[in-house]
Amino acid sequence: MATIPYVFEFGMGVDLHGDDCTKAACRAAFDALRHSSLPVLRDIQARNGEMLVDVTVAVPDPASVDLERVKAEFPHGAITVKAVSGGLRVPNSDTIIACASVAVSAQFPE
Repeated sequence: MATIPYVFEFGMGVDLHGDDCTKAACRAAFDALRHSSLPVLRDIQARNGEMLVDVTVAVPDPASVDLERVKAEFPHGAITVKAVSGGLRVPNSDTIIACASVAVSAQFPE
């Protein structure tokens, strides 16, 4: 199957007082998603394609992220989520800042 990239989007999310990497990651994913409109989805479906959504979230403690909760932020497509080391734990506070990268592509039968 041929895979064609369509969209790259980025977002930031913050958990202000909970020291919760999952909450910050979900907010970063939500932020990235709300920056995009994907009218191409209808075309992908009409051509018997599959929309692929690859999400990477960067947080200070990637092992603590509930990937299924982040995945639930996305309404369409075959979604994969991975957490990597990054983001920011704000010094002298319980604030976490996460960064998200979202890549949307489509796969079509040949």
